[in-house]
Amino acid sequence: MITKQQHTLVEVLGWYGVGAILSAYALLSFHILSADTTAYQILNITGAIGIILDAWVDRNYQPVVLNVLWLLIATIALIRIFL
Repeated sequence: MITKQQHTLVEVLGWYGVGAILSAYALLSFHILSADTTAYQILNITGAIGIILDAWVDRNYQPVVLNVLWLLIATIALIRIFL
């Protein structure tokens, strides 16, 4: 069982995740970032982690699965940037 403060923190992290992924998509769509930049992939990775944590605590497993895959894709893409 988590405390109210911990739940609030997880909710904030979840909202950060939503904002990070939407920001990454907007920046890509408006040609401000490209998909092969570290910043774009970091936004996707950290955003996915935030959503995973929030969804896991809420026992909402569909977003967990989606964002684990999103995290995996972004991590592989980030590794490829450095290879």
